[in-house]
Amino acid sequence: MNDERGPELLTVTRGGERVDRYVAAALADLSRTAVQRLIEAGAITVNGSAVQVSHKMQAGDVIFVSVPEPEPVALLAEAIPLDVLYEDRDMLVISKAAGMVVHPGAGHSGGTLVNAILAHCPDLSGVGGEIRPGIVHRLDRNTSGVMVVAKHDLALRRLQAQFKRRTVRKRYTALVVGFVPQDDGMIEAPIGRDRRHRQRMAVRGDGKPSRTRWHVVTRYRDADGRRYTLLDVQLLTGRTHQIRVHFSWMGYPLAGDAVYGLSGPATAWPRQFLHSRELEIDHPVSGEPLRFEAPLPADLHEALGTLTEVMSL
Repeated sequence: MNDERGPELLTVTRGGERVDRYVAAALADLSRTAVQRLIEAGAITVNGSAVQVSHKMQAGDVIFVSVPEPEPVALLAEAIPLDVLYEDRDMLVISKAAGMVVHPGAGHSGGTLVNAILAHCPDLSGVGGEIRPGIVHRLDRNTSGVMVVAKHDLALRRLQAQFKRRTVRKRYTALVVGFVPQDDGMIEAPIGRDRRHRQRMAVRGDGKPSRTRWHVVTRYRDADGRRYTLLDVQLLTGRTHQIRVHFSWMGYPLAGDAVYGLSGPATAWPRQFLHSRELEIDHPVSGEPLRFEAPLPADLHEALGTLTEVMSL
């Protein structure tokens, strides 16, 4: 299989737009971040000259895009068990365990999903001139469920392009604190970085458009009379912490969410009650529609069993 990408020539038909935005929009299989890296490396030129990412295009400009060959990076493979839902020569689909960080970073140099994937598929490559372990999208550390991993460069670009076009269907199971009165609803509230707590996100008027659809599955009470609602949630955009932020903003934070939850008495929740239950995506090579589902993990299933269903409000 040929995974390599040849150079691209683009002729600008409209002026006034930044070069990074223009290229990312024209080439759906390259993210804007990847485009910016390529511009900074001189791999994207305009009329034969290197430019800054903020360079404004003019009609008739010719853009040359060249994606370099991947270079190795120092990431350690670790033989950590993975719950594999599907695998072929192009992609890997897993059910990520709660508590597992996706990428190595500050405080998490090992034991991450990346380390596990490198052991499972040691020859993965990525976009933008560096070897990456095929990560297409992410889940929070304490969110469990379905994740897709690309096994080669072409698959990575095509899968990322589907997320960028928002053609991927993502459904979650969430338990929130309180009785949500409506049986169905949509949250449309922009999300951006929290101005006071930079590690958190918040609903902000100048944030990115964010849409979350939900449906009530069951309402519960615990032994102390506290109320909860089990929801089927569909992400229509993919902002950082979107589900947690949106429902906290509505006044119904996720059960067990230590960051966006309300202060109050300690509960028995093992973690934030959020599980990526279902994902529908097209195969990156064949184009075949695929659907993957991960059952509710044991910790959340057991916690749910401590509640009593409420038949009516």
